Amino acid sequence: MTANELILIAGMTAVTFAIRYSFFALGERLVFPPLAKKALKYVPPAVLSAIVLPMVFLPDGKTWGIDWHNAWLAGALASGIISWRFKNLLAAIGGGMFVYVIWKIFFA
Repeated sequence: MTANELILIAGMTAVTFAIRYSFFALGERLVFPPLAKKALKYVPPAVLSAIVLPMVFLPDGKTWGIDWHNAWLAGALASGIISWRFKNLLAAIGGGMFVYVIWKIFFA
């Protein structure tokens, strides 16, 4: 690793730490406007979608995998249905994983 790379990593670490620590340091003094609070409620689903959806719909990273051989899609659909029906995150995760494994063994 070169010195420039180490400086770059240290700088990124400092910026990331400063941003995250500022919320703890300011604590109760930091008040978000109502519109910002409303918008922040959508951040976790947006981030999760950005991580999961490419993996589900592009399982090989190149071509669309919207067919019945796609175990990722089967698991994601099962997880979504379980989550919607039972409103239980643990059941949705477990059910989606179960369907994924079974699908991978028997259909993929």
